[in-house]
Amino acid sequence: MRIRRQNTAWLAVLGAMVMVAALSGVASAPVTLALLTLYAFAAAASLLDFQPNQFIDRSRSSLTQMRMSAEAREAVERARRRAGVTDNGLSVLDIGLISSQSSSEGMVMRKSRAISLDDDGVRPFITLHVQPERADQQVLIRYEILDGSGNARYVHEMKTYLREGEMNILADHHLPLASNTVRLDAGDWDLRVYVDGALHAAHTFTMTPSLRERYRRFEQARDNLSEPKAAPPPKEDEPLSLEELLRSRNQQDRGQ
Repeated sequence: MRIRRQNTAWLAVLGAMVMVAALSGVASAPVTLALLTLYAFAAAASLLDFQPNQFIDRSRSSLTQMRMSAEAREAVERARRRAGVTDNGLSVLDIGLISSQSSSEGMVMRKSRAISLDDDGVRPFITLHVQPERADQQVLIRYEILDGSGNARYVHEMKTYLREGEMNILADHHLPLASNTVRLDAGDWDLRVYVDGALHAAHTFTMTPSLRERYRRFEQARDNLSEPKAAPPPKEDEPLSLEELLRSRNQQDRGQ
């Protein structure tokens, strides 16, 4: 909304005429009030460059931000600090991982920020809100999962056709966990999501150790506690006590 200064001249003339009519006493009070009201509306319509499209876009943006999950807000802010990329046509509503684990009741799937290495696998997902100007086009979604040391353990790219509105985009491949031939360490991991090469979200999650690894650590800690600790040998330059000197003297006398 901007001010159009080219209309100030005729508005000044019209304002002067309204003031003359109001101060002259010719017009009644209701007529004077009506003239002042009409002049105020005319001034606002002439001076203010109202753009409804921008107002609608801002309203949509505010509503979209209200629908964002806490994980999405954090991930978008981390991506903005790291890459400084903003895309007004795409908004991240949610982000996370879906883990799967086989059980006696079948396949159990859950969304969590804490993933266990006992799970069969995990898939990343992102929920986008697509504005009309970004709809009806194909983009490249890239998922990256990095371990606590920064090593890429999962990289998957998929072409996605954007449609206006809300879209749930789940990766069509998973990262194997329990059956992975590569050793995976527990700790804080990262999930990064790119759209056409631009970082849109950087999500953190926790990879917890498997039950076997926890049991191994427990056994190791128990063994360390059960082992007797040998007394450190006395230092050569450490002075002996009186009792030790007498004992050493007696041993020497017996030897003679």
